[in-house]
Amino acid sequence: MSGIYIHIPFCKQACNYCNFHFSTSLKQKQAFIDALLKEIDLTSPYSCSEKIETIYLGGGTPSILDIDDITRIFEALNKKFLVTVNAEITLEANPDDITSNKLKDWKKAGINRLSVGIQSFFDEELKWMNRAHNANESLVCIDTIMEEGFTNFSIDLIYGSPLLSNDGWKRNVEIVIEKNIPHISCYALTVEPKTALDKLIATKKSLPTDSEKQAGQFLLLMNWMHAAGYEHYEISNFAKPGMRSKHNSSYWQGKNYYGFGPSAHSYNGKTRRWNIANNSFYIDSINKNIIPFEEEILSKTQQLNEYIMTSLRTIEGLDLNFVKDKFGEEAKNKLQIASKKYESKLKFEDQQLILTNEGKLFADGIAADLFETES
Repeated sequence: MSGIYIHIPFCKQACNYCNFHFSTSLKQKQAFIDALLKEIDLTSPYSCSEKIETIYLGGGTPSILDIDDITRIFEALNKKFLVTVNAEITLEANPDDITSNKLKDWKKAGINRLSVGIQSFFDEELKWMNRAHNANESLVCIDTIMEEGFTNFSIDLIYGSPLLSNDGWKRNVEIVIEKNIPHISCYALTVEPKTALDKLIATKKSLPTDSEKQAGQFLLLMNWMHAAGYEHYEISNFAKPGMRSKHNSSYWQGKNYYGFGPSAHSYNGKTRRWNIANNSFYIDSINKNIIPFEEEILSKTQQLNEYIMTSLRTIEGLDLNFVKDKFGEEAKNKLQIASKKYESKLKFEDQQLILTNEGKLFADGIAADLFETES
């Protein structure tokens, strides 16, 4: 089974913290859609019998697309791939794009899951982030989603901004719990190079982020979500029982996936490839029947390190028996020995290495320290 990711590289406006590939100009939208459909047609599936169990439209802001464009994308995918009847099909959406009519159209087109970029329920924060919606639209869109019968949806929240107090963070999370939202993805505000936020902080026009405050708000989040019955199944993701994101889980499980659109990534277990992050170059190349991508073939060591990084982020943890079977006894023993220094941050259960709540604060650093070096 495999997944498909479609990157829609357009947004109404640029969020201060975002470093994803997008454009705020829609002039090339139709040329992009045509190129995207052609890229799908030009792509050779990994195997003819391969089934697709998840499709994810991300970006950018896919919810700004016309329903005709979304329908055309799905028609192209179904023509090229064998999509399972019960496939999880997710659309990323912003609150200001969500209406009853759009929700009806999306459901009719086959979309059965939404990922909504709420980020905060406070106007002051949303304005500071340069989001296109306001707090009331955040609240209203959730009610509208449920009224239109979407039972499988997720919202994004950001913690650790200079404006967010612990009380404010508690209120954001309380709304999630009160509305019984089935899935929530929470991210610490990160200052990426060359973003507007990076420039604001450098010029003293914004306070910097506080790593201790972020760690504290993450610990509070874990406690609140556990008490409310959510499963913390991945570092940034919490779900009601049975409501995990199948698509994102496939990344952490190392499954194959295809990526279409500028900057989109693909992976087949051994080779990773990524399309050029330039809309004009992407469109021009596709029109010449050339998919503009770069790729790397992962060595065994790189495959092991990728497994360490992704598995440690999950509730199931790192499976030492899997490491032994795929990478050898020596790799397993090295990992087992190296992990002993993290006794307070890693628990050892039935040949699984699983991060404790304290360990989750240091997940990336622990993973990097456990990496195997190329011989």
